[in-house]
Amino acid sequence: MAGNGAGIGYRVMSEALPIAAAPTVLTGRMSGKVCLVTGGGSGIGGAAALRMAEEGAEAVLIAGRRENKIEEVAAECRAFGAEALAVKTDVTREDEVARLVSTVLDRYGRLDVAFNNAGVQERRAPLETQESSVYDEVFDGNVRSVFYCLRHQLPVMFARAQGRIVVNASVSGVRNPNVGFSLYSASKAAVISLVRSAAMEAAPRGVSINAVAPGRVVTDMMLRAGVGDMASVGAGLPLRRMGKPEEVAEAVVWLLSDAASYVVGHVLATDGGFLAS
Repeated sequence: MAGNGAGIGYRVMSEALPIAAAPTVLTGRMSGKVCLVTGGGSGIGGAAALRMAEEGAEAVLIAGRRENKIEEVAAECRAFGAEALAVKTDVTREDEVARLVSTVLDRYGRLDVAFNNAGVQERRAPLETQESSVYDEVFDGNVRSVFYCLRHQLPVMFARAQGRIVVNASVSGVRNPNVGFSLYSASKAAVISLVRSAAMEAAPRGVSINAVAPGRVVTDMMLRAGVGDMASVGAGLPLRRMGKPEEVAEAVVWLLSDAASYVVGHVLATDGGFLAS
């Protein structure tokens, strides 16, 4: 399971947990690139936006529904010397996704990399108690949103025959059962299938698409979902701890960089050994 919570205002959630500091290696992997992050107001999205700025991005556009949060992340990105623009966006609305991509083009003339991170997780409950509206919210937030993003990002990248896209999936879409989160698990399995098929279509046209599959990472979305005692959950993992958004961001930036030039249609687990155990 994964969601959103990193940056200056987000680190407090993990202070009580035994989490090792992520290594900081600035290599300029995003040097000169125009980057887009959805769900960038907190968590993995916020951490990825900051990492892009740290690694030399020319510009980072942070999309999300909470204006104050995305502007906070944008301000942190500017502190690293990157141009940063907060764009209020509901990625479940195609018109807003189209406007987001148009904003990138109008301002910079290109889009080099995109991290489609925005997502939704239902509150833990048996499937028979979930309302149809919850199904709509989860599948719209996790699957429809990725479709809309790819639909509008790919033509922009195809025009230059280059670009990299990473989608935030989840270990819940790979390994089941995930009791109490049936809708989330099903939606993330759909995301993984979408990524793999889209990657096969896009690769011959110069664009790579991959996914990250975070595991037990401390984010505000996970906390809202009612996962339970975080320390106990972390103790059950091979690393004996929960993950940090910054650790997932490292994988995202690597997949978006030239270092991953021969990686296509891959789902990279960032899960502390959960899938292997």
